[in-house]
Amino acid sequence: AAAVAMLLAVMAALLYTGSLTRQVTNMLIPTAVYIVMAVSLNLVVGLLGELSLGHAGFMSVGLFSGCLVAIALTNTALPLMVRLPVSMLAGGLTAAVFGLLRLRGDYLAIVTLACGEIIKNIITNLRVTGGALGLNTTAIYAGAKELLPYGAALVLLTVAVMLNLKRSKYGRAIMAIRDNRIAAESVGLSVTRYKLAVFVIAAFFAGCAGQHQGGCL
Repeated sequence: AAAVAMLLAVMAALLYTGSLTRQVTNMLIPTAVYIVMAVSLNLVVGLLGELSLGHAGFMSVGLFSGCLVAIALTNTALPLMVRLPVSMLAGGLTAAVFGLLRLRGDYLAIVTLACGEIIKNIITNLRVTGGALGLNTTAIYAGAKELLPYGAALVLLTVAVMLNLKRSKYGRAIMAIRDNRIAAESVGLSVTRYKLAVFVIAAFFAGCAGQHQGGCL
């Protein structure tokens, strides 16, 4: 976490002093988003040991729901430092609802893959999401200089949560379920509850990252 914080601090210093090229500047926010996506996916695949193929679907849900909230808050008196976290939280919570999957093994992989395709088709056919053209976010679009502090905070929060979860008793219980489900159940661990918690947490952070990917203020 300390290394990530130092790297983000260096990139922020270079950005705000004008030392970065346009190409690198345009890559900062997507890089932060993909870091959050990778770390949250690792919670499911690495810590829990389940194969999830629809993680990008959670990001899509967070992107559209978060941007819709951001558009709704545009004409309010709320400052940016309130509007953006609120819209990110809305995107994360909406994505977390879609993370409630109860299957396992190959069935889980198939369902998550199908879930990603279903979400894409639903989004492209809803009027509220702009259909195939997508949302018009011109009024709320922001660049790297405005979004980097929030993206950096999201990256650090995600890394900190995942590291602390892994080292906690809950993380050890999740790894026990990964290593031997039957043995974990025999000592009283609620496998279903832990799996639901993992998917909800992972989907929440993916949704927050998705809203940030939309560049919405």
